[in-house]
Amino acid sequence: MKTDFLTEYIRNPKTIGAVALSSKCLAKNMIKNIDFAHCSVIAEYGAGTGIFTAEVIRNRKKGTKFLVIEQDEYFYNILCKKFGKCRDVHIIHGDARNLEKYMRKYNISRIDYIISGLPFASLPSDISHRILAETRKIIAESRGKFITFQYTLFKVGLFKRFFDIVETDFTLRNIPSAFVLTMTSELR
Repeated sequence: MKTDFLTEYIRNPKTIGAVALSSKCLAKNMIKNIDFAHCSVIAEYGAGTGIFTAEVIRNRKKGTKFLVIEQDEYFYNILCKKFGKCRDVHIIHGDARNLEKYMRKYNISRIDYIISGLPFASLPSDISHRILAETRKIIAESRGKFITFQYTLFKVGLFKRFFDIVETDFTLRNIPSAFVLTMTSELR
């Protein structure tokens, strides 16, 4: 699968953004600030092969809905095979910019946590702004959190325009090492 992941990166470097699969350590850091006991809906942007998806499914309480959005068809098909039969998990072949549309489709009025594997450092600026603006609006309504990882802190200024960064973690055990940013819609 690593060869296939690398092939997808070579085909779509602006939307894939990684040359290797995320590690279990990074996945655990991505979900550590999710209060699974008290959340009812989680969304994931850019799920790839489902490393973070599997951790959310393993830890969520019964009845928690999970919207998993993946734009790349190859990865979408992998996600469907792995998680397509999981109860309350909706695998969506689509774009994070359309989260509100997917919420309406699945009769979801609020989202408690949004986790993201999107490569904001390589996404076009207009796309990043639209995704972050919509994300802020959605988590503000539920007083939720947005959690993403990045390989550098190059885009921290962009995130601060939309969110308050409440925690920054560093995961050394990932190739490459990565920062995990946990954010709220409360701007200071």
